[in-house]
Amino acid sequence: MKLATRLALTTTAVTAVAVGTFLGVTTGTAAATGSGSDGTAPRVPAALKVPDGNRLTGVFAAEGVQTYTCIDGAWKSLEPAATLRAAHNGSHRPVALHTRGPAWVSTVDGSAVNATSVASSPKDGAVAELLLQATSTRGSGLFAGVSYVQRLDTEGGLAPTTACTGSDQVSIPYSATYVFYKPSA
Repeated sequence: MKLATRLALTTTAVTAVAVGTFLGVTTGTAAATGSGSDGTAPRVPAALKVPDGNRLTGVFAAEGVQTYTCIDGAWKSLEPAATLRAAHNGSHRPVALHTRGPAWVSTVDGSAVNATSVASSPKDGAVAELLLQATSTRGSGLFAGVSYVQRLDTEGGLAPTTACTGSDQVSIPYSATYVFYKPSA
């Protein structure tokens, strides 16, 4: 992605965060409001199940882009950039940003979690669904103590199938549901 485009995306995300903060966004503890009408997490492929001893702490709808860069004539994943909102909240206010790392940073309290992928499940026409294990957390808010993250219900975000040259970059829109877990007491 060219520097000007990256700056525009970052400025848009920061503006959305500032507006949400200005309007008094507060979430306290993440509610387990899921994609289902019963407030549970979305359906999870068997390969992406979170180990026993962890409890659901938050379900967030995400929209953004998957950015790819050209390396040796092929598209390679560079970074995600997405805004997370509480699923089924209705306010549509951002509660977190998802960035390279992968990392999630709360726009409400500054807490953060970094993670690494430990399992994936392919999805037709979309980026794979993932199980990620936390490698570090920061702060005492929304993401404090997160142990696992699932990327589910993915749509879009696939790398182009065309050849590339030089240092081309492209951002492909995607959406997903991110589900967060913490160790059970």
